[in-house]
Amino acid sequence: MSVNEIAVWSAMLGGLLTLCAVATGDAVASRSLASLRNLLFLLTAGTSCVVMTGLPEVFFPDLPERLTMVLKAGLGPMAGAMGLYYLGNWLGGVREDALVHRLTALGGTVLLLIALALAATATRVDTEHFRALLMLAAAANMAPVLLALLAVRRASQLGDPLARWMAVGIVCLAATTAGLYARGLSVSGLGLGTWLATAVFTVAYFLIASVLGLLRNRHNRRLARLSRLSHDTEPATGLPTGVALLTEVEHVFWRTARRGGVCTVVCLHVSNLYEMVEGSGQGTEHQILTTMAARVRRAAGFRCVVGLYHPRCFVVVITSDKLTEATLEVVTRLRSTVPLPMAVMDAQQTYQPFTPQMGVGVVTLEPDSATPMEVINQAERRALASVGEQHPVSEHDIVTTPAALS
Repeated sequence: MSVNEIAVWSAMLGGLLTLCAVATGDAVASRSLASLRNLLFLLTAGTSCVVMTGLPEVFFPDLPERLTMVLKAGLGPMAGAMGLYYLGNWLGGVREDALVHRLTALGGTVLLLIALALAATATRVDTEHFRALLMLAAAANMAPVLLALLAVRRASQLGDPLARWMAVGIVCLAATTAGLYARGLSVSGLGLGTWLATAVFTVAYFLIASVLGLLRNRHNRRLARLSRLSHDTEPATGLPTGVALLTEVEHVFWRTARRGGVCTVVCLHVSNLYEMVEGSGQGTEHQILTTMAARVRRAAGFRCVVGLYHPRCFVVVITSDKLTEATLEVVTRLRSTVPLPMAVMDAQQTYQPFTPQMGVGVVTLEPDSATPMEVINQAERRALASVGEQHPVSEHDIVTTPAALS
C-alpha cells in the first residue's frame, strides 16, 4: 500500500473516530437507548469499513490472517443487518408503517444469518478461495443498501420530513460499499482518485446518518419530555402555572416570613400578545412566550420564583431582608429588557417584528398571613394600569402591604 493511500484511509479513520466521539458524548449526555444504538452502529459499521481498506494489516503486520479473513467476510453483512434494524426504528417502526417495518426487520434477520454463515465459512476456507467468498459477501452487502433505499423512499412518500435526507445518505452508502469491496478485492484499474472518493463518501454517509440520528433522537426526547409535563406546567416555557405557581409562591411567603424578611411580587402583563397570534398563526404565541420567559428568567436571576399566572402575565417573586436598591434594580432590568423587540416566524415561514406592550406591577409585603392569589391579583391590576409606561422604577411605584387588597 502506497504512502498516499495510507494517508487517505487514515484521514477517513480520523473522521470516523471524530463522529464516534460525538456519538459517545450524546450517549453519555442523554443516556437513552437510541443514542446507544447510534454509537454501537457507528462502531460496528465504521470498523467494517476500516477493515476493508486493509489499514489494520499495515498498522499491525502480525495480525492473524485468518482473523482478518473472518472480519472481512462477516463484519460487513453484520453491519448491514444492524443498519437495517436501526433504520426501521429510526423510521418509526411498526407503529408508522408495517410494510417498512417488515422490509427492514425481515431483511436484517436474513442478512444477519448470511453474515454468520460467511464468518463461519471464512474460518475454514482456503486462502486461494477467499476471493470468491469475499465477492459473495459484497453481493450480500449490497442487498441492505437496496432495501434501505426502498424503505426511505416509501417513508418520504408517506411524509417523513427527514427521509429524503436519509436517501442522500443511502446513495453515499452505495458508493462506499462498492468502493470498499473493490479495494478489498483488489480490482485492477482503480487508483488513488477512486480511494479518495470512497473515503469521502464513507465519511459523508456516517456524517449524514449521525446528524439525522441526533435530530430524530432529540425530537423524540422532546416529545417524551412534553408528554411527562405536569398539567401545572406551561408547555412552551416550562414555567409553573396554576396551582403549581400558587403553591411555590405560598412556600416562598412562608419561608420568608419565618426569617422576618419581605417579598416583592412583580407582575409583567403583555397586553398585545394575541394581536400577533391573530395575524400570524397559533405558533407565534409559543415563540413569544418562550423568548419572554428566557428574558424574564435572565433579568430576575435564578434565586427568584418565576411563573406564568396566565399566558399574558408573568410573575416574579423576589425575597430579601427588606426593600433594597438591589430589588429595584431587578425590577428595572425586567422593565427595560423584557419588552425589547423580537422577530417572530409566522405561518408563511417569514419573520415578523413584534414589540411587547408590557405593564409592570410591583407589590412588596411582609408575607405573614398573605394570600398568594390576592397579592398576585393586586400586582396584576397595577400592571394593567401601567401598560406603556417606561419611567424608571422607584419606591413610589411599589405598593407595600398590608394594604387594602380590594
